[in-house]
Amino acid sequence: MKKSDSENDESPSTLIDAKIEELSDWRGETLSRMRALIKEADPGVVEEWKWSGPAWSHDGLICTGETYKNKVKLTFAKGASLEDPAGLFNASLDGNTRRAIDIHEGDEIDEQAFKSLIRAAVALNESEIRD
Repeated sequence: MKKSDSENDESPSTLIDAKIEELSDWRGETLSRMRALIKEADPGVVEEWKWSGPAWSHDGLICTGETYKNKVKLTFAKGASLEDPAGLFNASLDGNTRRAIDIHEGDEIDEQAFKSLIRAAVALNESEIRD
């Protein structure tokens, strides 16, 4: 019997490490880099394994990291409520709640703007707890 994500004995960080290693191409490198930026932006971030993939939370879900054949997608749970002056969000733009960043091979990401989005997502989560 296959264990579900929640029953898995491995830590989420170990599962994310294994996912990055399993990809072994630009997608793994990209996911690894984005993970590092998330941790730089929010040292208190909690790594989770949800919906068969990596997720990052701090007082609520910040974003998930999904990998596809031709892209790495970072979906922000409350992205529609975040200001994005650098225009990083380029997917799921018509939804009422989520926004995503699709990263294709060779794409450059504005790292400072990305870290600002992470910090804004954390601040939004924290503000909703205080309300």
